[in-house]
Amino acid sequence: MTKVPASTYRLQLHKGFKFDDAAAIAQYLYDLGVTHVYSSPYLQAAPDSMHGYDVVDHQRVNEELGGAEAHKRFSKTLGENGLGQVLDIVPNHMAIGRENRFWWDVLENGASSRYASFFDIDWQPQEERLRDKVLVPILADQYGRVLEAGDIKVIRNGPLFLVEAAGQTFPVAPTSLPAILARAADYSNSDTLRFIAASFGRLPQPSFEDRRTVLARHRDKAVLNTLLERLCAEDHPACTAIDRAIDDLNARHDALDDFLNQQNYRLAYWKTADQQLGYRRFFDVNSLIGLRMERAHVFEETHALILEWLRQGVLDGVRVDHPDGLRDPLEYFQRLRAAAPDAWIIGEKILEPGEFLRENWPIEGTSGYDFLNVALGVLVSPDGLEKLTQVYADFTAQPVDFHVIAHDKKIAVSQEALGSDVNRITSLLIEICENNRNYRDTTRAEARRALRELAGCFAIYRTYVVPSRNEINDEDRSYIHRAIECAKSNRADLPPTLFDFLEDILTLKVTGRLETEFTLRFQQFTSPVMAKGVEDTAFYCFNRLTGMCEVGGDPGRNGLTIDQFHEYQSKMQQTHPSTMTTLSTHDTKRADDVRARLSVLSELPEEFASAIQSWTAANEQFKANTFPDPNTEYFLYQTLIGAWPIDAERTKTYMLKAMREAKQQTSWVANNKPFEDALFAFIDAILTHAPFVDSLSEFVAKLLVPGRVNSLTQSLLKYTAPGVPDLYQGGELWDHSLVDPDNRRPVDYDLRRKLLAQIAVLPIDKISASINDPEDKGVAKLFLVHRALQLRRQQPTWFGPEAAYTPVKLTGPAASHALAYLRGDHVLTIVPLHTAALTDGWDDTAVQLPEGRWSNQLAEEPHRSGKVLLADLFTSFAVALLTRDDNDAPTAA
Repeated sequence: MTKVPASTYRLQLHKGFKFDDAAAIAQYLYDLGVTHVYSSPYLQAAPDSMHGYDVVDHQRVNEELGGAEAHKRFSKTLGENGLGQVLDIVPNHMAIGRENRFWWDVLENGASSRYASFFDIDWQPQEERLRDKVLVPILADQYGRVLEAGDIKVIRNGPLFLVEAAGQTFPVAPTSLPAILARAADYSNSDTLRFIAASFGRLPQPSFEDRRTVLARHRDKAVLNTLLERLCAEDHPACTAIDRAIDDLNARHDALDDFLNQQNYRLAYWKTADQQLGYRRFFDVNSLIGLRMERAHVFEETHALILEWLRQGVLDGVRVDHPDGLRDPLEYFQRLRAAAPDAWIIGEKILEPGEFLRENWPIEGTSGYDFLNVALGVLVSPDGLEKLTQVYADFTAQPVDFHVIAHDKKIAVSQEALGSDVNRITSLLIEICENNRNYRDTTRAEARRALRELAGCFAIYRTYVVPSRNEINDEDRSYIHRAIECAKSNRADLPPTLFDFLEDILTLKVTGRLETEFTLRFQQFTSPVMAKGVEDTAFYCFNRLTGMCEVGGDPGRNGLTIDQFHEYQSKMQQTHPSTMTTLSTHDTKRADDVRARLSVLSELPEEFASAIQSWTAANEQFKANTFPDPNTEYFLYQTLIGAWPIDAERTKTYMLKAMREAKQQTSWVANNKPFEDALFAFIDAILTHAPFVDSLSEFVAKLLVPGRVNSLTQSLLKYTAPGVPDLYQGGELWDHSLVDPDNRRPVDYDLRRKLLAQIAVLPIDKISASINDPEDKGVAKLFLVHRALQLRRQQPTWFGPEAAYTPVKLTGPAASHALAYLRGDHVLTIVPLHTAALTDGWDDTAVQLPEGRWSNQLAEEPHRSGKVLLADLFTSFAVALLTRDDNDAPTAA
């Protein structure tokens, strides 16, 4: 039976917050009401990792967190405090570097490496000079210039020969060693050295599929290394001759160039990565290489420790990072489920509006972005968003059609950052066309443009067609067809028959070995196009209401109706009642309280318009050469509103990241220093200009209470809607963090312990009054979180798969300003919406309570069945969580 948590609490572990630090808050988390700690990845990661997604060794616990012994103490402490544990795992990729022994072996031995089958490397790319090589784009300039400047050289470290460049070292291919050892043998007249040199040169170079020869080669290489090490220890003149040969090699550029050309990697200018990289990455991150997780031995090697923890009960579940990067996500989840039948398995699947998790995936659900966006959608005012569209257009003179912007940014990112991926699938398509006489004359340029356009037209992250199983459903066909029609419409300059041919391949009407490979790789490609083009670019360009620019969201939509909210929750209860629900993660663009406050702007569009017009007029004096531009300024004002109070340094750090992600005025690869300097000076100036600061503070004060009510509303929805609620570290108090690293600042748990003790004795009127206090840290939110978590832990079945979701209709003039639903027979949630626009109060708006005696868990008030006014429910506290006396619950007939 699956071990479904009642709730989770996300912890970000790193060298500044280790296992022992996490163990120290276990008692606090239990007292709060949490049932499971949800840990960020903690297998051995790259040095100084602040997130753990850059794993270098799946067989070890991260030493920077305290290693295996600290992990045991941490797990033991959780158990002693009644807490289970869920772990974030990373099957899609690993970090490259010397710490990754698999990668080091591949660099040394190429396709003959014992671990070449682990990585998604194209050993036979279109460019002949890159065949059987891994591109290593690390040089600060063109390769030849760096070589001639003496910044690439061969060094020896004991028996190891290394290439040193750009502050890094790389292994030397054993078969290239005769270039050094044979010359050293001549210098020292050593027959032993001649034998070793010749033997290295005779090592076979099988492909990784020839496992027996690969292992034999590795054995022989190890023997030769031992002989060489012994020779250096016993024959000093021979060892000195080796160093002389190395010095001679480094002094001759042509000879060194020839030696480097014999390696299994090619050192290159860093800018070549976007167009020529021969391995699949995580998005566009060169230091993260894709794994071939579809191969059983790769799964077994990388999951052995995780599965052992699941069998031992150290873990109750896992959250799987980025399953869309996998070649066959369904096969992966089936393999994981077979190995861990009782585990709670959650996938970080990003769903677009209207898309749902595939029901044939043997997992409990997603990591909660879909819930986050549904909760956000019902908080914003549709009419206000319509008005904000015009406000935004008038202020910035920017395009206001988000979908056009998103499409254009997806095309741009596929041309630039993801160019290597485009080249790879283009080569496959050209080869397919060559084998089909009707498309044989398709040019590479046409194919490349068609593929970029098609990927840009996909409305979702990816489809899940599996040719080997002839697996395709109507949903996949529909998404593919819509993308094809979109691409045809956008690119009338390309043959429509080429797009028809692509549709036939992707829908399995045309099949074959190459077609299978193309379909699988194209599906892996559309996900990073969406992520980089939309999440990491368009979301920083389309700024109508920045709080709506969230992972898996559509900021171009005008929110959700209450009925649409209910439809979504009913669907989740039917299909994935144990999914994760969340409001903030380590990857959200803004914390939940920032979004809650910004949502109020949709209720006050005219006031917002007036405020920013006055601000931009007053702050014009601080601009330099028209910088910042109107779109940046509009984004900045919303950032200040959402995160206020915020200091200049934190604002500048965030704005630099946001504007480089937007790639409109500056970018990560092409910094626009005049723009960035002007932006920083502008921020410094306005945040020390008293009239602006006073006006901003006054405006934020109007949003304070409705923003906090929004926060309490979405929080209660998270704790009572279908699913398992997750709380991001520290989010039990008001949290106005922005995207990482801002949201990974240290959490003050001493303060939280103190406040948790206080709410146990504070009267409800004082807790409720704190919502109006600008200096309050979050007493009301902590109170709600604590009460909801305690209830879930005490009564898990009231919120489980068997607890039906039933919308409850409200009556009265303000019925559209509140939302209510039942969970099973015991729990009734009632929350307000759009309170800033609720100018006439609740009047006679009411809810009809079902039969029985009900208690408001957030106000300690009893209620009888029948009509109850919302004004009475919301008098004591901003939201209502009612539970029915168990003795009054209806019994089955």
